[in-house]
Amino acid sequence: MQYSSDIRERYPFLTKYFESGINNPDKNIAHCILFYGSDLDAQYKMALEIARMLNCKGTHTPECECLNCRWIKENNHPAVMTVSKVDNKPSDDTSKTVISIAQARKIKNDLLITSEYHRVYIFCDKDEDGHIQGLNGLNFQEDAANALLKTFEEPPSGTTFFFLTKDKSDLITTVVSRAQAFFVPAITDGDNSFEIVKNAMEGYLELDRSEVLDLNDKLYELTKENEPLTVLAQVQNYIGAMLKTNGANTKLLHDFNAAEKAQKQLRLNMNLQTVIENLAFELVLK
Repeated sequence: MQYSSDIRERYPFLTKYFESGINNPDKNIAHCILFYGSDLDAQYKMALEIARMLNCKGTHTPECECLNCRWIKENNHPAVMTVSKVDNKPSDDTSKTVISIAQARKIKNDLLITSEYHRVYIFCDKDEDGHIQGLNGLNFQEDAANALLKTFEEPPSGTTFFFLTKDKSDLITTVVSRAQAFFVPAITDGDNSFEIVKNAMEGYLELDRSEVLDLNDKLYELTKENEPLTVLAQVQNYIGAMLKTNGANTKLLHDFNAAEKAQKQLRLNMNLQTVIENLAFELVLK
């Protein structure tokens, strides 16, 4: 798969967030990162773009053509590895349906050797045609995951792990608890409007505890006049628009994910009033 040059345009808030952390003198980003959502291809490309930023030795721009950037754009970097049931297996590993314990041992042994590069491991699944698929309890089983838990928790410096999945609940909790999770929305040209919620959401970042119920009431009233899922989607769109110019704002990123969580809860038939109340508290008090 070729690196996608438009990934930064599609996900400005995510790329700006990671760029800010990488440009920090301490490279202030998590060493375990979990991407979730329906578009696994987008998750994979985002992981490659972050790997490029971590390894760039040139201009540190998307257009950079240093050797590391060229390698990563071609998905051919010696220290950026895809780990799946068909990728980067030891020569004597006969498993074909899972990320195996043998692969876990190989990763641990490889990390004993120092590297001049920032090493990146992208854990995912692949279908028969080589398309990126999500991790789950069948293809990334507990024994292999547990064999790497200590490594995930305390990796050597200059090492980052990515886990790609459709839903966080598809992975064992011990992996999820060690990772910083980010929702990656599908790359579509869908409706990004937020006119319905604009007045209700305006200035929400400045609200204090005493005003959380006011926001709750405004959003709940909107769901009486409009399709509830549309209201929640537009809340997410509103926050996404703010993220485009404030990509390093971790509160906005949290809120974006909270709006996505609310939509998922509603699709699972959770009580609407409870969903809206939970979201209002997440937006104001977190």
